Amino acid sequence: MERPAFWGLINPEWSLCNKGRRQSPVNLEPQRLLFDPNLRPLHIDKHRISGTIANTGHSVIFTVNNETTTAYEGPQIPVNFSGGPLSYLYRFNEIHIHYGLHDQFGSEHSVEGYTFPAEIQIFGYNSQLYSNISEALNRAQGVVGIAILLQLGDLSNAELRMLTDQLEKIRFGGDEAPVRRLSVRGLLPETDHYMTYEGSTTSPACHETVTWIVLNKPIYITKQQLHALRRLMQGGPDHPKAPLGNNFRPPQPLLHRPVRTNIDFRSKQNGKACPSMYRDVHYKANSWKQH
Repeated sequence: MERPAFWGLINPEWSLCNKGRRQSPVNLEPQRLLFDPNLRPLHIDKHRISGTIANTGHSVIFTVNNETTTAYEGPQIPVNFSGGPLSYLYRFNEIHIHYGLHDQFGSEHSVEGYTFPAEIQIFGYNSQLYSNISEALNRAQGVVGIAILLQLGDLSNAELRMLTDQLEKIRFGGDEAPVRRLSVRGLLPETDHYMTYEGSTTSPACHETVTWIVLNKPIYITKQQLHALRRLMQGGPDHPKAPLGNNFRPPQPLLHRPVRTNIDFRSKQNGKACPSMYRDVHYKANSWKQH
């Protein structure tokens, strides 16, 4: 795919990529977060679903199977998202994996300018107003994106392993492999805290219909898993082209958008009041950096 800076120039239908005022991803600055006491915990159904993981030539995407799976598993119940900043029920549709070819970068969202080696984005569409994700992408409050930042660690998240275990089968662009009984809920870190803002899809046509929820803790990915991701190629076995990695869009200007959070910095934590929102989150952001 052409470099992100040129997306809006290549195709008139992608003009939002250059001209939009609510583009994603963004750099999250702790000192600019707004505490919103009305933000609720995010709810995601716990049951498992089956689908397909694919190397699209641009990204690694897991897509849920439509209503029925195999004859053995019977009908598949949709996984729904609700609560958080959401006013509607959203239905899980797909997961995108963004990552770098080096450990210093790879995530799309950043915290105080610090980027992580990878980011998982879980997408759902507003199933109360729209009938599928294609329709929802063009419409107000159409899509939710849950961003999970990935930190390097010795022990990986178990559900993430279910996805990375299939990477050997999707080495080249166009390859796909089944993934059975994945828990979307299990991909999330143990936290109720998040930041949220109104943004866009991070690939063309950059539709500004996404409510982003960025979780305040990372999950862990191992060196081996990152290595498996970095072996994926954009092209086929005959013409592998370039590695698939570095498939992230750089941060976009926040402009006048608020970034809200449900982290109450005024409340007492561990019996002592937080001196300031800035110091508290600054510490958290830095504690993420330790290897």
